[in-house]
Amino acid sequence: MEVYEAMRTRRSVRAYRSNPIPTEVLDRVLDAARIAPSGSNRQPTRLIVVTDEKTRTDVAALCHGQSFVATAPVVIVACGRDIKYHRGEWMGRYSAIVDVAIAVDHLTLAARAEALGTCWIGSFTNSALKEYFKLPDDVDVVALTPLGYPEGNPFTDPRGRIPLAEFAYRERWQ
Repeated sequence: MEVYEAMRTRRSVRAYRSNPIPTEVLDRVLDAARIAPSGSNRQPTRLIVVTDEKTRTDVAALCHGQSFVATAPVVIVACGRDIKYHRGEWMGRYSAIVDVAIAVDHLTLAARAEALGTCWIGSFTNSALKEYFKLPDDVDVVALTPLGYPEGNPFTDPRGRIPLAEFAYRERWQ
């Protein structure tokens, strides 16, 4: 699939078939996240790949009860290690979050290219997930996504997006 097609048709999927994801497909998607760039190549991203049904259900409960998360055959928990590197001004303290977000974006686009659905989950209880997965003190959960083959065909053209002229200003704030 061409990259612009993947970007244009990627959607948040909240209904999944129970079909398992073949190992080679899952590995391609995970590798897309692994090769994502990071600031100064520090690579703070780590992924927890959850396939166990009970664990997926527990994780969904810690995502403020978003039960659809557990219906996908895989849940990805994207974590970031505090790399204690502040690359400048106010953005410095967010460097690991930005790097993990880049990796998750790569993952979601690769998933789309493989006909898999994802849904970026940002509503969760970090402290509870840290405890559940026994994460080190310097590691936080940044995002989660269910991963699986969607019910129906959610991969449609975007609707309701603002025009490019309202989104991208030329030379200065308009």
